[in-house]
Amino acid sequence: MTITRTDLRAYAMLALVMLFWAGNAIVGRAVRDDIPPFTLALVRWGGALLVVAPFALRHVVADRAVLRRAWRRVLLLGLLGIATFNALLYYGLRFTTATNAMLIQAAIPGLVLLFDYLLFRTRSGWQAIAGVALSTAGVVLIVCRADLQVLMRLDFGTGDLLILAAVVVWGLYTSLLRTRPAVHPSSFIAVTFAIGALAMLPPAIGEWRVGGFPPLRADTLAAFTYVAILPSLVAYFLYNATVAAIGAGRAGQAISLMPLFGAFIAASLLDEALRPFHAAGMVLILVGIVTGAVARSENKQAD
Repeated sequence: MTITRTDLRAYAMLALVMLFWAGNAIVGRAVRDDIPPFTLALVRWGGALLVVAPFALRHVVADRAVLRRAWRRVLLLGLLGIATFNALLYYGLRFTTATNAMLIQAAIPGLVLLFDYLLFRTRSGWQAIAGVALSTAGVVLIVCRADLQVLMRLDFGTGDLLILAAVVVWGLYTSLLRTRPAVHPSSFIAVTFAIGALAMLPPAIGEWRVGGFPPLRADTLAAFTYVAILPSLVAYFLYNATVAAIGAGRAGQAISLMPLFGAFIAASLLDEALRPFHAAGMVLILVGIVTGAVARSENKQAD
């Protein structure tokens, strides 16, 4: 059993990604009454594009021939992982609770394995499947607060269907990342961010016509800044790199860390207590991730 230094570095990067994305979900829920969903998505990707453009422009120019040949793949990835996923997530958070959203996102690791098989006939061994099952159980334990009655009382509606659609889109995006063209990471990020921003512009304009542009107060500006930098620019660079390094299945499994980080953020910002079920859920999530990591390492050695 060998987990390489590259694996450890990849998982450290994924931990940061999940921390930033947990914060993104909390911000999206917190500003739902002040910032319309498509406007938040537009500012997120437009802001991230403005930051990365000066550094990415020369790479985009150098990679323009490859990007032109692979434009259908790049367009699909941009529409899925940048535009559609985030529009559905932000819109769904207007109508559902953070608890429901976290529970539904526990389906992502399994969906990634499913899409890997359906699209690329990648077969997952029993250890990888067991790892996903353990991590998912940890998520359910945390979200339901170790009380089956909480699970029984959960009420699913329109917002939950939107989050579920977002989850399916993200699972597909993660699996399809292996098809991205061999270009510089900055080129791919900049072009897909541009696709996401352009796709969000028409519905955002529709929101402004109905309710005007959100007020530029300190809290809304802080939300805009956060979503444009950490869960967008930084997180997508790291996530795309880790998918390339350790594969879609294991990178997707790290989504299980989001509810755990969400609980820690809530404890820090909202003064919510951490309880024993958080620790139990954390153990299950981490054991599941390690099980998946070991399975991949053993498969590589066997090859």
